[in-house]
Amino acid sequence: MDIPSPVRVCETVPMACILLDVDGVLHVSGEPIPGAAAAVARLRRQGHALRFVTNNSTRPRAQLAQELRGLGFELEDDEIQTTPRAAARELKGKRVFALVMGAIVPDLEGIELVGEHADAVLLGGCDETTEPNQVFSWMNLGRAFAELQMGADLYCLHKNKWWQTSRGPLLDAGAFVAGLEYATGVDAIVLGKPSPTYFAAALDALAAEPELTWMVTDDIEADVRGAQAFGMRTALVRTGKFRPETLDGSGIVPEIVLSSVAQLPEWLERSL
Repeated sequence: MDIPSPVRVCETVPMACILLDVDGVLHVSGEPIPGAAAAVARLRRQGHALRFVTNNSTRPRAQLAQELRGLGFELEDDEIQTTPRAAARELKGKRVFALVMGAIVPDLEGIELVGEHADAVLLGGCDETTEPNQVFSWMNLGRAFAELQMGADLYCLHKNKWWQTSRGPLLDAGAFVAGLEYATGVDAIVLGKPSPTYFAAALDALAAEPELTWMVTDDIEADVRGAQAFGMRTALVRTGKFRPETLDGSGIVPEIVLSSVAQLPEWLERSL
């Protein structure tokens, strides 16, 4: 396999862990990236500690893990870090008006979900079904606006603009988050990537140091920028939402750019 050269030369140090994005890196709309499952298995054989960090906010962790196993990936449920569970930790015991996909409600354990008089407003992400039509309706967004006007805090599971599907790019809920910020003057607290808290939780789970950790992703803005700000190394893959013009215009320089995650194990063997 022809492994591309790094975008910039980085020191070669032992690997502490690898954080793997899921959508766009391991699969697109449930279709696995060719060679991705074998790459994950090979990374484990090489001795790298892995954690799957996703901004997916439409399905519970157990279902995400089961779906990945169905695609041939080897992982346990507790190796996946999701934004709904981050929300459950952050908002435990609070009254929350939540605009989220119904499937993730069980992962919001400890949060009191209410229709009014909320302590916080929480926005999740969109999926490829028609459910977002109901969740992010004008009436629901209007209720969220009213709660924020009355003093509720604004949280979002992520602020993604869009994500890549088999049908092409689809608008994500970041547009609704930005709209509420614009209308209310309230800044949203992001619970998923690129939140430093989210990255810290991933490293804590593996007892890893940022400088010995790689973030593998298709997202130059949220994941690469956020991981580098946290002191991690980054590998950008040319699958999923990757666009060369976005990389060229971002001013962000990942340590490596690979055609796909399938190339990562061999690159690491050559470089470390």
